[in-house]
Amino acid sequence: MPTIVTRQHTSTAEVSGFTSPARTARQIRTFAVHATEWKRPFLERYFPDRCFHFLPKAITERDIERTWGPRILAEEQSELFVWGLELPPALAALATARNIPVWFIEDGFVRSARPSASRTPPLSLALDGRTAYFDCRKRSDLEVLLSTYNFEMDQPLMARARAGIELLLEGGISKYNGGRQKTAEEVYGAKTGKRVLVVGQVEDDASIRYGCPVPMTNNDLVRLAAAEQEGSQILYRPHPDVLSRVRPAKSDPSEVAHLCEIVTERLPIAEALRTVDHVYTITSLAGFEALLRGIRVTTAGCPFYSGWGLTDDRQPSPRRGRPLGIEALFAGAYLLYPRYFDPETGARTSFEATVTNIRRQLEEPEGVSRSRPAWRAWGPYGILGWRHLLTTAVTPMIRRMGNDRDVEDFRADPIRFFRSLSDRRFRIIGRILYPFG
Repeated sequence: MPTIVTRQHTSTAEVSGFTSPARTARQIRTFAVHATEWKRPFLERYFPDRCFHFLPKAITERDIERTWGPRILAEEQSELFVWGLELPPALAALATARNIPVWFIEDGFVRSARPSASRTPPLSLALDGRTAYFDCRKRSDLEVLLSTYNFEMDQPLMARARAGIELLLEGGISKYNGGRQKTAEEVYGAKTGKRVLVVGQVEDDASIRYGCPVPMTNNDLVRLAAAEQEGSQILYRPHPDVLSRVRPAKSDPSEVAHLCEIVTERLPIAEALRTVDHVYTITSLAGFEALLRGIRVTTAGCPFYSGWGLTDDRQPSPRRGRPLGIEALFAGAYLLYPRYFDPETGARTSFEATVTNIRRQLEEPEGVSRSRPAWRAWGPYGILGWRHLLTTAVTPMIRRMGNDRDVEDFRADPIRFFRSLSDRRFRIIGRILYPFG
């Protein structure tokens, strides 16, 4: 991929993503790449100063050359929003040649009041003008911020960080959230010795591909933990999306079942960590959340929080030379770097307001309403909407293959649910059941 020329930041505030581009906001035409259909409404709501043009998901080099390239160049001021890190090479070359600003967008570190993304608007976003925060191959805005910001001189920020950590810990708040149904003791059993948690991830996820230079699978991680923590209780928690078959597994947990106890029951990460003494992860945010709780963390990859002296790192991060305390790391990653939004109004809000809102929803479960498919007399579900009748028949199958979150997503929008699955076989089933839309 060609080197991408992105907007140069001139202040820490800009590095943190808190200022709009220097250009007149109303003149900017924002061309969004990989923004799937369900993301488009909240992007337009969150960024009212942008005029969005959403590029097709399956865009080709020919499309860029003949249609989208000329459209981008025709604008006096334009920029690219890239969800994730995969910017098509032709667009990367165009951005480089014409010095077009590029923003890489990801969910922030406090994402949802529900157990997963579930195609709901994120409560925070990370916009990075250099690369995605999980890309360890080069410096991101977050890495620059953590490398250069004078945290010691900003005592109000440090006080806010201490209060913010306490707010998270008191409420058991994580990136994804949900009501606790079981305790760690019920799932793990009585604690009789050192307890080590191995956090599984989706192995083809971009955070692994770009955040772990030396290849490492979940099974490799289990073997590492078992070899180093002999005599400990080794718990292996595969990623929920792998367990529910929403995302494919590259390594079979049964191959390491003799080395660990495989945890398949869902626990909020705060409860999953509560009785743990040591965490092994590749790049998962669960490692950082363990650090917040004073738990020792071994990283097999290079997540954003490694290399600052707080983790036991197995892959070097030579650019991250200076030591940082947990409060400084939290301040950079949670307070300065991301943007927080009210998902209903789209207005900018604060970390504290976001966490308080999540706590309120968790304490009042009825506040998190479950969507139900609306009946229609016509439309993509078929004449007179008869395909809504499939919901009752298909729901038990979705529950067996997945989990309650999948059931909720399916019931809210069956067509979009099947279209968003990564497994082609399930998408084909969805096309057969719901051929329109």
